[in-house]
Amino acid sequence: LQDEETRKDYDYMLDHPEEYYRHYYHYYRRRLAPKVDVTIVILVTVCAISVFQFFSWWSSYNEAINYLASVPKYRIQATEIARQQGLLNKTKEKGKNRRSKEEIREEEEEIIKDIIKNKIDIKGGYQKPKIYDILLFQILLAPFYWCKYIVWYCWWIYCFTIKGQEYGVEEKLYIIRRYMKMSQSQFDSLEDHQKETFLERQLWIRENYEVYKREQEEELKKKMAVDPRWKRYRRWMKNEGPGRLTFIDD
Repeated sequence: LQDEETRKDYDYMLDHPEEYYRHYYHYYRRRLAPKVDVTIVILVTVCAISVFQFFSWWSSYNEAINYLASVPKYRIQATEIARQQGLLNKTKEKGKNRRSKEEIREEEEEIIKDIIKNKIDIKGGYQKPKIYDILLFQILLAPFYWCKYIVWYCWWIYCFTIKGQEYGVEEKLYIIRRYMKMSQSQFDSLEDHQKETFLERQLWIRENYEVYKREQEEELKKKMAVDPRWKRYRRWMKNEGPGRLTFIDD
């Protein structure tokens, strides 16, 4: 009865002894209530999500490497680099150390994949995972990121709003990315010639970007008009429509 909430229930029972089932409900609710600290539950949940997130990213990254290793363009380049570095010659032994063709093939495959990992910068959703990108570290580093953003924002206002300085290349690309509503990883995955086109057309100026946006929308409409898949989809929407069940065999 030292607990204040328990004392209230006890006093209520003394004042209302006829509410028999209510007293039993309060009693078992307190006896069977979980004693685990909510902070521990949240911490364990965040850690579990972070571990799953990290291994999921590694799986995506390995899938990207395996795909690039199967593309002739990248495979030929990686094989040529491996031969120039003398890595493939080491796989061919003679005498007692001679291995099977399967073992040699597996080692050559690993060498090609290692070269692709080192030479090709994979961006976007399949890039090499970094431990600082997982949820746990993002939460821990959130105060640092907020302070960094506030300092950067004040610097932006001072340089380009108050002093009226001209934008640099990085600033121009940042404004274009914000207009396009793309994340940093999505924008980084674009080809360099695309970014050069953005700069040549001065898309950091709002009016120029609106013109570019309308052009892209018109081009997309033209592609959709001649795309046979979209034609089939429009035909289906017109004849059948969503939400209708038919017994016609395809």
